[in-house]
Amino acid sequence: MLCGVFIITHNGVTMAKAATANGKREALARDSALNPHPEAIRDPLFADNPFFDPADLVQVRYEMVRRHEVDGQVISAVATNFGVSRPTFYKAQTALATVGLAGLLPAQRGPKAAHKLSTEILTFDADLRSKNPEISMSQRLDAIEGQFGVKIHRRSLERALARKKK
Repeated sequence: MLCGVFIITHNGVTMAKAATANGKREALARDSALNPHPEAIRDPLFADNPFFDPADLVQVRYEMVRRHEVDGQVISAVATNFGVSRPTFYKAQTALATVGLAGLLPAQRGPKAAHKLSTEILTFDADLRSKNPEISMSQRLDAIEGQFGVKIHRRSLERALARKKK
C-alpha cells in the first residue's frame, strides 16, 4: 500500500520515492509521533479518506483541534471521536495555540536533567578527586552532602560523570 511520495535530492538529481505504510509507521515511531491507540479514532475523516492516518499522532491532534475550532464541533464529542479525554484535548489546543505544530509532538516525560547535581557540585567532586585520587565514592558523597546539604545517590553521580565525559 502506498502512503505518499517523498521527493529526494541526491547529488543534484531529484527523484520521487513512494513510501509504504510500514515505512511511514517506522518513521513516526522513530520521531515519537506514532499514535499508540489508532484504533480509538472514530472520526469519519480518518475512516473514509486515505490521506488521514490514525497512526500519525500529530495529524490526529491537529485535526482534533481543527474539528472544534473550525468545524464548531462540541469538545466532548470531538474528544470522544478522537479517543481522548477532554483534558487531553485542552492540552493539545493550548500547545497548538502557543507553540504551533511542534507543540503537538509528545514531550519527553519525567525529569529533563539532574536537578540536584549542579555544575558547582560536579566541579567540587572533580576537585575532591584531583586532590585525593584514592577517595572512595561514599567519602565523596559524604563531602558533597556536608558542603551543599544535598544527599545524592551514588548512581546519580556516576551517571552525571558519564554524561560529562561524553
